[in-house]
Amino acid sequence: MSTENPLPQVDIGNKVQLRKKHPCGSYIWEVTRVGVDIGLVCQGCGRRIMLTRSTFNRRVKKVLT
Repeated sequence: MSTENPLPQVDIGNKVQLRKKHPCGSYIWEVTRVGVDIGLVCQGCGRRIMLTRSTFNRRVKKVLT
């Protein structure tokens, strides 16, 4: 089993960069909920979304803080 792309460890308050930009133009999201689902708030427009952990793991590019 390859370990070159480990799953990101995130905590509430972390900022993450997703692969695709939001329609408002921002790539940066703040984590507001961690569990089976991940709650995110866009740092450009304030939109709140919930992603399943598997979808989040596919879409996250890097954890910034």
